[in-house]
Amino acid sequence: MTKICTSLEQSKKLIELGINMITADMFWANDILVATSYITNNDNETLIPAYKDAIPAWSLSALLGLMPKLYEFENDPDDGGCQPNLCKGWDNNQWHIVYRSSIYITKWYDDPIDAAFEMVCWLKENEKI
Repeated sequence: MTKICTSLEQSKKLIELGINMITADMFWANDILVATSYITNNDNETLIPAYKDAIPAWSLSALLGLMPKLYEFENDPDDGGCQPNLCKGWDNNQWHIVYRSSIYITKWYDDPIDAAFEMVCWLKENEKI
């Protein structure tokens, strides 16, 4: 079955890593996926879910939106930067994301959301986003 957003566990991991909840475009409410419905408080920064105890969730589009459009590698001054590529294997029907093979490639996954989730985690853990 194709996923449409991060799982509850993946969503909690993104929050734990400090991914801004405003970037989520869905949320989990009592283990049910709901289209986003957020309101902001007076400081216009903190998001308050319309449902109590809601957990934000990210679609593939939202995850890709978190990735830098162009990434320049510190240890390669001749590198003009490169863009993230979402790749589908021609022989295994699986997905991965790569900025450049010598730097980081996600594992192969059956669903592109899982590959995007791994890349976002790696970027955040390595202070690239």
